Amino acid sequence: MSKKMISLAMAVAFVAGFAAVSFAGKCKVTAVEGNKVTVDCAGAVSTVEGTAKVGDMVMVKDGKIEAAKKKKAIEGC
Repeated sequence: MSKKMISLAMAVAFVAGFAAVSFAGKCKVTAVEGNKVTVDCAGAVSTVEGTAKVGDMVMVKDGKIEAAKKKKAIEGC
Protein backbone atom coordinates (compact mmCIF):
# COMPACT_ATOMS: atom_id res chain seq x y z
CA MET A 1 0.00 0.00 0.00
CA SER A 2 2.79 2.46 0.83
CA LYS A 3 4.49 1.87 -2.55
CA LYS A 4 1.29 2.89 -4.30
CA MET A 5 1.02 6.07 -2.21
CA ILE A 6 4.65 7.01 -2.90
CA SER A 7 4.18 6.39 -6.62
CA LEU A 8 1.03 8.51 -6.65
CA ALA A 9 2.76 11.35 -4.76
CA MET A 10 5.69 11.33 -7.19
CA ALA A 11 3.35 11.37 -10.19
CA VAL A 12 1.40 14.33 -8.79
CA ALA A 13 4.64 16.24 -8.05
CA PHE A 14 5.88 15.62 -11.59
CA VAL A 15 2.66 16.85 -13.19
CA ALA A 16 2.50 19.93 -10.94
CA GLY A 17 6.13 20.83 -11.70
CA PHE A 18 5.61 20.44 -15.42
CA ALA A 19 2.47 22.60 -15.32
CA ALA A 20 4.29 25.38 -13.44
CA VAL A 21 7.09 25.47 -16.01
CA SER A 22 4.69 25.56 -18.94
CA PHE A 23 2.79 28.58 -17.53
CA ALA A 24 5.96 30.56 -16.76
CA GLY A 25 6.71 31.65 -20.35
CA LYS A 26 3.25 32.72 -21.46
CA CYS A 27 3.22 36.38 -20.42
CA LYS A 28 2.34 39.30 -22.69
CA VAL A 29 3.02 42.94 -21.83
CA THR A 30 -0.25 44.92 -21.74
CA ALA A 31 0.88 48.30 -20.32
CA VAL A 32 4.09 50.15 -19.46
CA GLU A 33 4.34 53.03 -16.98
CA GLY A 34 7.94 54.04 -16.31
CA ASN A 35 9.70 51.05 -14.71
CA LYS A 36 6.41 49.25 -13.87
CA VAL A 37 5.19 46.80 -16.49
CA THR A 38 1.75 45.17 -16.45
CA VAL A 39 1.77 41.61 -17.81
CA ASP A 40 -1.00 39.12 -18.59
CA CYS A 41 0.11 35.55 -17.82
CA ALA A 42 -2.63 33.21 -19.07
CA GLY A 43 -5.38 35.39 -17.60
CA ALA A 44 -3.56 36.46 -14.41
CA VAL A 45 -2.66 40.16 -14.63
CA SER A 46 0.22 41.42 -12.48
CA THR A 47 2.59 44.39 -12.26
CA VAL A 48 6.33 43.72 -12.23
CA GLU A 49 9.56 45.69 -12.64
CA GLY A 50 11.54 45.90 -15.86
CA THR A 51 11.64 47.44 -19.30
CA ALA A 52 9.64 46.16 -22.26
CA LYS A 53 7.30 47.35 -24.99
CA VAL A 54 3.55 46.74 -25.13
CA GLY A 55 2.89 43.48 -26.97
CA ASP A 56 6.25 41.84 -26.13
CA MET A 57 6.26 38.24 -24.91
CA VAL A 58 8.21 38.07 -21.65
CA MET A 59 9.00 35.68 -18.83
CA VAL A 60 8.41 36.74 -15.20
CA LYS A 61 10.94 35.53 -12.64
CA ASP A 62 11.14 36.77 -9.02
CA GLY A 63 8.99 39.84 -9.75
CA LYS A 64 11.15 40.99 -12.66
CA ILE A 65 10.78 40.40 -16.38
CA GLU A 66 13.17 38.74 -18.76
CA ALA A 67 12.91 38.47 -22.53
CA ALA A 68 11.16 35.29 -23.62
CA LYS A 69 13.49 32.73 -25.12
CA LYS A 70 13.01 32.28 -28.83
CA LYS A 71 12.92 28.77 -30.19
CA LYS A 72 15.80 27.84 -32.45
CA ALA A 73 14.99 27.11 -36.04
CA ILE A 74 15.63 23.62 -37.35
CA GLU A 75 17.95 23.65 -40.30
CA GLY A 76 17.39 21.25 -43.13
CA CYS A 77 19.25 20.20 -46.25
